[in-house]
Order: sequence, then structure tokens, then C-alpha cells
Amino acid sequence: MNSVFEVQKTIREILLKVLDNHSLEQLNKIPPGFKNNIIWNIAHCVASQQALVYKLSGLPVTISEEFIAKYRKDTKPEGDVSQAEVDEIRTLLSTTLEQVENDFAAGIFVDYNEYTTSLGYTLKNINGALDFNNYHEGVHTGIVMSLRKFV
Repeated sequence: MNSVFEVQKTIREILLKVLDNHSLEQLNKIPPGFKNNIIWNIAHCVASQQALVYKLSGLPVTISEEFIAKYRKDTKPEGDVSQAEVDEIRTLLSTTLEQVENDFAAGIFVDYNEYTTSLGYTLKNINGALDFNNYHEGVHTGIVMSLRKFV
């Protein structure tokens, strides 16, 4: 499973670099033809990881339910985020990755509630959830890379 966490670490490092190299205005801008912005996509990765890994395992999430509700699937930006929220998202990119890795090593992911994604792929256990999460974060990283060209 080390490779799964190494892939996610690489994705998260890319997203951190995007945060470091874009202004608050750029992070919040929704270009024509897009329905969300860079910061929403990055925060969505954090929220989705928590839902796919912890919630579907029947475990408490490690971030606020409000954060998950704001950035879950089928949401969109409802206004600009503040620099304080960007700073929180930056922190969560690292802390949530470390927490999942530690919790996986500790063996806390025992049960898993099967879930069929919008792509039609059924997650059956924690290993599948972690694999799919990397795919999902990769997709949103690609969207972030596209958005960068327009902000």
C-alpha cells in the first residue's frame, strides 16, 4: 500500500505548489466555461477523500462536516474563499494524507460500505477506496492545471 500513499503524496504536493504560486484572486476566479475554480477543486479533493475513506468505512471524519458539505460532490463555489480558508485547505492537504496513512497502518479500516461511484465503479473495501481516491484526485488535479491557464 505504500505506493498508494506515495501517489497521493505526489498529487498533494502538486496541489500545494499551485496554492503557493497563485494569488487569492486567481484561486477564486471561475473562468468562462467552467463551473468552479482552483480552490474549490483542491478543497473538493480533501472533502472527497474523507467521505470515500472514513465515512464509507463507518468511521468519524477528521475534518468538519461543514467543510465536507461545502466541497462535496455536486457543490460549487458560493462565493470567494478567504486567505484564512486557503491556509486551512493548505494544512488539510498534508494533515489528512498523514492521518489516513497512519490510520491505515494502525488497521482501523475494518468495515466498508460498498459504494458505486458516478462512473459506475463499485468501491468494495478500503483498498479500492484508496485507489479510486487517487484516480479522483488526479482528475481534479488535471482540472486545476486547465484552470491555471485561464486565471
